[in-house]
Amino acid sequence: MPPQRRKIFSSLGGLVHTNVASTALTEALPVVDETLAVRILDLAIRIGETMLVSGAPASEVTLTIIRVSAVYGLDPVHVDVTYNSITVAHHQSGATRPITLMRVVKGAVTDHDKLQRLQALLADITTGLALDQAIERYRQIRRTPFLYRPAIVVAAQALLAVGVAVMFGGNWLVMVLAFIAAGAAALTQLGLARLRVPHFFSQIAGAFVLTMVAAVAQLLRLTGWADADMVRPSIIVASGVVLMLAGLTVVGAAQDAIDGFALTATGRILELMTQTLGVVLGILVGLQTARVIGLGMDAPNDALPLGPIPLQFAGAAVIAVSVAVFNGARSRIIVVSAVLSLIAWLGYLASSAIGFDAATAAGIGAFAGSVVGIMVAYRLHVPSVAITTAAILPLVPGAAVFRGLLTIVEANATPELILTGFGILVGAAVVGIALAVGASLGIYVGQPLRGTLASVTRPRTRTRR
Repeated sequence: MPPQRRKIFSSLGGLVHTNVASTALTEALPVVDETLAVRILDLAIRIGETMLVSGAPASEVTLTIIRVSAVYGLDPVHVDVTYNSITVAHHQSGATRPITLMRVVKGAVTDHDKLQRLQALLADITTGLALDQAIERYRQIRRTPFLYRPAIVVAAQALLAVGVAVMFGGNWLVMVLAFIAAGAAALTQLGLARLRVPHFFSQIAGAFVLTMVAAVAQLLRLTGWADADMVRPSIIVASGVVLMLAGLTVVGAAQDAIDGFALTATGRILELMTQTLGVVLGILVGLQTARVIGLGMDAPNDALPLGPIPLQFAGAAVIAVSVAVFNGARSRIIVVSAVLSLIAWLGYLASSAIGFDAATAAGIGAFAGSVVGIMVAYRLHVPSVAITTAAILPLVPGAAVFRGLLTIVEANATPELILTGFGILVGAAVVGIALAVGASLGIYVGQPLRGTLASVTRPRTRTRR
């Protein structure tokens, strides 16, 4: 066979199968020794631990650890994130054993300012920050105390209750009572936290104090004030319920479950159920105590009506600002959270006007706020979980939770009323699930949109010969 024809046949044969003899057997030489690899993995896992404690989802923590390790020359890195531990492993080529590190996550303390600082550190690492400088900056971030003092945090929590009262159209006296009740509950929880009481019992105590203040507030009607006759204890307790549920990671639990982090999602969902059960028990004990001392409250037949639309938007903005403050956010996150809360509430009102039920409308509102939020977060370099949490909190069905519990307590063993109360609670739970699903779906839809916008707006560079 002529040499020319042989080359043609060999080329055609290369399209079908590979020639093992001609394949170069290459192996990546290790450029990072074991000591340096341990330092890199230690930095990456510590950053991931702080992010998980500060409220970041497990998928974001895993991606951050892999990115930090890859920047400094460790690839691949295997990461296992659970609810209370993070394990990182890297097996160097030719090494007899892998390098494995594990960090125990002791407890979640939401701190969005620290999360934003870590996000800025990650951006600098990916652009070439030296390892020693990255370690030093991380130590400074880890030692940074919480942004606000306890008095400011308690005041922000009390202001959240005022925002709920504004949304329901309460008068000035209802706003003052809501501020006092939420402030008393927040102070109770702060004192129990300093005594290292488990958060479950802290939720019970806070909800009990909140319910008792609302029950005692009914005595103001004896003064003969015209404003006192319009005081509705349901608004006071509903505002406190929103406060008690504000620190729960509903969106994070749903996102971890969707991402496939089963252990982390299970842990967060179990914590969510436990803390919610604490609020329910505290309200039940408070209602029974008020009933025994003669300050029982009548269960409302219908859902609490919302106030005028301008007040609804104003209350939603106040709630978002309050949540951002007691989560440790700075001014940029506070402003963005307020704007996104208006977008989420607008989506809820528009969906309700079309004819959707409460759960679907809440999910649509959370989806709208989450989609816009993740794109804004990319532009302004703020954590998306920080602004998303604050944006959807005005949609939390605190009034429905209290109405269902009050109906069960005042049922007097009447089967119809007991079933009605449980039905209201189930409806409130469905709304909470819709909020988590809508916010998580908005995050997943917003990520490719964010990437598309980034590629479109990125300036094109011309090359010269």
